[in-house]
Amino acid sequence: MPEQNSKEIYVYVGTYTNSGKSKGIYVYRISLDSGALEFVSVTEGIENPSFLDIDSQRKYLYSVNEVGEFAGESSGAVTAFSIDSETGELTYLNQQSSRGNGPCHLSIDKTDRFVLVANYGGGSVSILPIQQDGQIGEATDFVQHQGSSANPNRQQEPHAHSIMLGPGNKYAFAADLGVDKILIYQLDLDAGKLIPNDHPWASITPGAGPRHFAFTPNGEYAYLINELDSTMTAFTYDASQGKLSQIQTVPTLPDDFEDVSHCADVHVSPSGKFVYGSNRGHDSLVIFKIEDTGHLSYVGHQLTLGQNPRNFAIDPTGTFLLAANQSTDNIVTFRIDQQTGELTSTGNIVEVPMPVCIKMIYLP
Repeated sequence: MPEQNSKEIYVYVGTYTNSGKSKGIYVYRISLDSGALEFVSVTEGIENPSFLDIDSQRKYLYSVNEVGEFAGESSGAVTAFSIDSETGELTYLNQQSSRGNGPCHLSIDKTDRFVLVANYGGGSVSILPIQQDGQIGEATDFVQHQGSSANPNRQQEPHAHSIMLGPGNKYAFAADLGVDKILIYQLDLDAGKLIPNDHPWASITPGAGPRHFAFTPNGEYAYLINELDSTMTAFTYDASQGKLSQIQTVPTLPDDFEDVSHCADVHVSPSGKFVYGSNRGHDSLVIFKIEDTGHLSYVGHQLTLGQNPRNFAIDPTGTFLLAANQSTDNIVTFRIDQQTGELTSTGNIVEVPMPVCIKMIYLP
């Protein structure tokens, strides 16, 4: 069920700072009446804080630093911040190496003990411990992916594009664009290790380019968006074995679209009824209904009213969807029809330079 709370919802936006336009991580409040965003603050001085995640107690925020060199090594970094429970503002805590260059995604395990990181440039994943004060320690494990796939321009080597925790917090799932696999790891919370699962991966159509991954709230199904061939793949999930089984792959673009487009992000609605995916090029969100079998039925497309929708997010109540248009420096608010899943623009558009990731929380 969607989360209910009387407090305000805060919106955290990760950006690219290397363009010179963005200053860092932007913080807003969202009105649950209108969907309008009100500026709160910006946290400066952190390089390319592109992707974010927040612990379950909503006390700490973690960002990747999507760079190719950190502390004189071929690596990116992860930065920890504390969240002010009254104002939502961020305070820098510390920073650690991600052990691979170009980290583009991270997630926090459900016990708030570890940050898991996907290093796109390095084609690797790592796990870093969270200390009692919210700071992060040095990585306790690092796994270098191996292989290649069909696309000679994008898949000559591994490119870990995301890493997600499964519903039971026992398994981690790393979508690797370069090798056309979701690599599956058992999560050892005592040792801080990523152990290859007995079912170590789910293979995807060659040339698809797996990118982001999302489970349904009940944990029975999962959906993968594929960047290179603009498709979405549906899976059933066996939680006892950490095993994914493909049941369907569908296009994310209209049949008559012939220009260049690449998928980016995928999210399931809090109701578990609908799944959304973003198209960069077509500049739209595709909408599917989730059937009782986990299969997807096409609902429609909604243009994002900007260019290059790299990321989007649904608020905890399931009322609004925020689309981040990276190339037009804006975030557009859409209202979600609870019956059909369709999206309607609220008319609320806020200018944010180079928005890459959106996270929304109630403050504790």
